[in-house]
Amino acid sequence: MVAVYVIWPILSTLWLSLCNWDGMTERTFVGLANYVELLHAPTFYTALRNNVIWLALFMLAPPLGLGLALYLNQAVAGIRLVKSLFFAPFVLSGVVVGLIFSWFYDPTFGLLALIAGHGIPVLGDARYATFGIVFAALWPQTAYCMILYLTGLTSVNPEQIEAARMEGARGFALLWHVVLPQLRPTTFMAIVVTVIGALRSFDLISVMTGGGPFESSTVLAYYMYDQAIKYYRLGYSASIAVVLFAIMLVYIVFQLRRMLRNEQ
Repeated sequence: MVAVYVIWPILSTLWLSLCNWDGMTERTFVGLANYVELLHAPTFYTALRNNVIWLALFMLAPPLGLGLALYLNQAVAGIRLVKSLFFAPFVLSGVVVGLIFSWFYDPTFGLLALIAGHGIPVLGDARYATFGIVFAALWPQTAYCMILYLTGLTSVNPEQIEAARMEGARGFALLWHVVLPQLRPTTFMAIVVTVIGALRSFDLISVMTGGGPFESSTVLAYYMYDQAIKYYRLGYSASIAVVLFAIMLVYIVFQLRRMLRNEQ
């Protein structure tokens, strides 16, 4: 099953990246030509820079999710209603989230214009578009990390917490030295899904800006789609997919080795 669903698609994509193919005619082997062209494409570096921005800002989701999970893990009256409100972003599709924030950012009648007192063209300005989309994407991603941490908190040993309190540990010291070490597997999972979410970001970009203005908000996943679906350049698109997979693999392996080193 692993060979069918994981190894074979990876190998077939690697082979396709070495070919020139439009999906209809016969494939032509071109070697590393697609990668050479990719390295000389200005849009590739714009997309790569935006992916770095996504990765950096998306890393806010795990700590924000942890903070919300710690707040919602309390046994107080009405907490179930509050939990349901925080769960809502997780069940919304990316298209719905994109539409909600597109209305929020609208410089004519959007809520942001009402709050600021004047219209701010967030999605129409190349300087702000990527940050506006990432801010929208953080909403459901934080909710997802919150759910992971709420699940992880159920496995925290209460005896260790009680013993730490008897030793005088309180607040941040209790969280850092007792709770977080027990949440390492959950933290690793939250980081992995956040990295994957940042690198495969597509739906919000498609709905909110379409990669614009002037390709300023495009990322590797959207650039890959653009080349494959609009221009029928499946080989070139596959080379983008390989680069995206390599970035994802390196980042996840780095985080895994770091976690294992901390445990040792």
